[in-house]
Amino acid sequence: MTEISRQSRILGGLWGAVIGDALGVPVEFKSREEVRRNPINGMRGYGTFDLPPGSWSDDSSLLLCTVESLLDGFDTEKMGRLFVRWLNEGYWTPWGTTFDVGNSTHSSIRRMMKGIPLEEAGGRGENDNGNGSLMRIIPVGIFFANHSVQELLIAVHRASTLTHRHHRTLIACGFYCLMIHSLLEGNSKEEAYKYAINQSKIYCAKLPYAEEASHFERLFSGLIGSVPEKAVKSGGYVIHTLEASIWCLLNSNSFQEAVLKAVNLGEDTDTTGCVTGGLAGLYYGLKAISQEWLDVIVRKEDISKLFERLISKIEKG
Repeated sequence: MTEISRQSRILGGLWGAVIGDALGVPVEFKSREEVRRNPINGMRGYGTFDLPPGSWSDDSSLLLCTVESLLDGFDTEKMGRLFVRWLNEGYWTPWGTTFDVGNSTHSSIRRMMKGIPLEEAGGRGENDNGNGSLMRIIPVGIFFANHSVQELLIAVHRASTLTHRHHRTLIACGFYCLMIHSLLEGNSKEEAYKYAINQSKIYCAKLPYAEEASHFERLFSGLIGSVPEKAVKSGGYVIHTLEASIWCLLNSNSFQEAVLKAVNLGEDTDTTGCVTGGLAGLYYGLKAISQEWLDVIVRKEDISKLFERLISKIEKG
């Protein structure tokens, strides 16, 4: 097997997330049964939002804003300002218009606009455990992959708090980024999953995270890959998205199989596709992603230039 370079893994993860998002957009909110009657097997257009093939959602928009915010270093103030531009101006959207905004994300950005300190803007109630920060967190995980676990998790948690501050969501984002760290080291899917479990258990043993550890029992068991498909949920709850994405990664043998498995689970298809695509792209590398799928992505050249700038920033340190 040809060795996959770190740069190929990084670009694979970033592009993989955008691809997974775009694959899921046409069938978002459709039940698993509805999707299975006409399954996604390639880049399809129209559907839920009546958009052309290759159109991506708020998931990728906020991911791209996050990438741009990292070009001069980690700065949550800049990140938050870009989120505001996205909501108000359609910044980093495929067609210049913001659509499909999650309730928690919308409320948090509105609080930013009222002058609330950015890292205090995110909701922290039980109902604020949607997947709106998980879907955009991969650039932060990549940016801090060479740092200590503590530094990685602090940055990931800070980035999440802009829109989602509940400790359960912070654990979920941390778990995902620990897998990113391990996959970038060239470890297997199973090794990355076990690494994230072991590291997460360490910080979940301490308050305030210990109070949320029970919600992760199925994930922490190490057996999520053996769960039957009917028991995998794919709605907007952050733990369901995390579990479904890891399940798709562990139960597939290619990038294409992983992301198609994800979007065909139905419901929150764009985000399950996005989060799965990030993991699968990191594992299989950029060359594993269909060029046909990449070529149809809206604003492909703009996105490519942005990703290359991030690669340059990471390489310079």
